[in-house]
Amino acid sequence: MAGFALRSSAAWRSVRLSSLLRTSVSILGLHTAASPLMGATVEQFEEAKSRLSTLKKDPGNEVKLKIYALFKQATQGPCNAPKPGMLDFVNKAKWDAWKSLGSISQDEAREQYCDLIGSLLTAEGQSAAQVAAKPTGGGAAYETLLVTTEDGITTIKLNRPAKKNAITTEMYNEIIAALDQAAKDDCVITVFTGAGDFYCSGNDLTNFTKIPEDGVEAMAQSAGDLLRRYVKAYIDFPKPLVAVVNGPAVGVSVTLLGLFDLVYATERATFHTPFSQLGQSAEGCSSYTFPKMMGNAKASEMLLFNKKLTAAQACSLGLVTEVFPDSSFQSEVWSRLKAYAQLPRKSLALSKQLIRSIEKEHLYAVNDAEVERLMERWTSDECFNAIMSFFQAKAKL
Repeated sequence: MAGFALRSSAAWRSVRLSSLLRTSVSILGLHTAASPLMGATVEQFEEAKSRLSTLKKDPGNEVKLKIYALFKQATQGPCNAPKPGMLDFVNKAKWDAWKSLGSISQDEAREQYCDLIGSLLTAEGQSAAQVAAKPTGGGAAYETLLVTTEDGITTIKLNRPAKKNAITTEMYNEIIAALDQAAKDDCVITVFTGAGDFYCSGNDLTNFTKIPEDGVEAMAQSAGDLLRRYVKAYIDFPKPLVAVVNGPAVGVSVTLLGLFDLVYATERATFHTPFSQLGQSAEGCSSYTFPKMMGNAKASEMLLFNKKLTAAQACSLGLVTEVFPDSSFQSEVWSRLKAYAQLPRKSLALSKQLIRSIEKEHLYAVNDAEVERLMERWTSDECFNAIMSFFQAKAKL
């Protein structure tokens, strides 16, 4: 979760681990394996287009081709131009990029275009909110999220698409703040989703490269406290909470789904909880919610033996409410959510609170037990050795 804290019985271990993680993250670009705007408006799209020229750094040819393709898809629809000749390298690359978007709608292309420009602006320290949907009124600005309100829906979007929405420590704290803010606003439902192609790829490994001077036990304690608060924010959330899983989901982003009221997924989503590979254990109350939903044997396949589920498998086991074709995912899901947001707000909230009240105290106890077990895991030889082996294997690739 919020950190693999590792054993501090010998100082050299901290130094060695920190160095290895930094090297792996730097060389491999690793992060653990990671609407929205309900379709960006034309005005938001035009604003994103105009702010593209304010970028100070060249984002590289691959990103520029993606921007070009999304622009063409947003303004003209699926690729309808004749394929350029093989020797026309520049136009052939542009055509291939546009063609690769397939049949995604113009609304979704506009949204992805805004997401991409926003992430590039954020990386340069500019405000991504200027190319996003209407920010939530009266709330704090977020660096790693896009928090918007529209049509009775608060949307919390993980906004690190270039990193597959891998969660940093800052993002954990911002999500807690965003949930607190959404709990108090006038919207009917709250939705989580991810910018770009991933829902969330789990923890950003850079979380684990900063071992404090007072040792990894202190790191484990801090990480445990953050995890406990983070999961509690979902347990306590008073309104209907919906996950719109727009792509692969890993780690804590999967385990928390048992605390959502609805989980809608695109057919290309996958669900993976590879804890034992790294000498760790379950979190997000999944040690209780997963067996309750899918039975002990199927839950054990995921939580103990690292089984990755397809969207269809996750739906059959009760982790996902419904799966949609990727080509119509955004339009179908957001049309449905807008209809739900027309329902009486207090009635929905009170009904949810009745359902949650039956097991709320038990969820608190499960969360505490999971955190305590993880803190022990993070400071164990077994966890240390498993993580070292993982990164050494990656470094050889």
